[in-house]
Amino acid sequence: MTAILVTGASGSVGRHVVDALLEGDFKVIAGCRSTSSMPLPQTENAAQVTVRAFDFLDQGTWDAAVDGVDHIFLMRPPAIAAVEASINPFIRFARTRGVDHFVFLSVAGAGENKVVPHRKVEDFLRSEGANHTNLRPGFFAQNVETAYGDDIRDDDRIYVPAGRKQPVNWIDTRDIADVAAKILHDPVAHRGLNYTLAGPGPVRWEEVVASLSRVLQRPIRYEAASVGGYLWHLSRRRRLPLGAVVVQTVLHFLLRFGQGATEDSTMEGLLGRPGRSVHRYIEDHATTWMTGQSRS
Repeated sequence: MTAILVTGASGSVGRHVVDALLEGDFKVIAGCRSTSSMPLPQTENAAQVTVRAFDFLDQGTWDAAVDGVDHIFLMRPPAIAAVEASINPFIRFARTRGVDHFVFLSVAGAGENKVVPHRKVEDFLRSEGANHTNLRPGFFAQNVETAYGDDIRDDDRIYVPAGRKQPVNWIDTRDIADVAAKILHDPVAHRGLNYTLAGPGPVRWEEVVASLSRVLQRPIRYEAASVGGYLWHLSRRRRLPLGAVVVQTVLHFLLRFGQGATEDSTMEGLLGRPGRSVHRYIEDHATTWMTGQSRS
């Protein structure tokens, strides 16, 4: 049975990759910094999952994590920027232990942007040969939960400096996971390839909050923040660390210029079906944004 290590297995992409792989004949190794943070799937195939401690920054965890592993789903934790001292050495180490193929979760635009850490990982994988596939997804639908969840629950709003004119082509991480699983079923057919992944079509912010309002049965509004207002909001109200404040601000500011509206049919071609819409994501996760009062 083919064994696959999923790094970041408890995260918003990794946990769905674990689920998608369990639908095939795989032994799944869920790599997590804390083994207690990984909820085991509630399926009849859960016995195919083994949880192992793994940390890119702790080389003492590497050997046990890759023991007996054939392929790796690789993702960069947001906290790691210096990939040359962490992720890239791990790639070389894993190759010496017999790992054959990497599916790397990169980011849209990495092919043109030489500054982002994802590009440095892509370049390193390429320098090591063709035994890899780079996935370059756009803006996650899951951001509605992870980045905006507190604002929706506490303030009944989405508040970001993305302007009002440019829509966003949201992609559901469950679809990214399905693509990764498909590639890992037959990695040879995808060696050395880069796949830009996009959702089913751009959606305006007003449409997103309209879906939230309908599903939650209370009015949710969209407020286009100024850059200064958003910096203050994240640092003082949400008390995020400086690095996260800067990254989130830049990411959302760039949406004003259409960087989140890319349309691409690659994912639909790989999966043989359209991607899930952000409206579908909201419907499937309604309890995520319920307030204490609405839960009772």
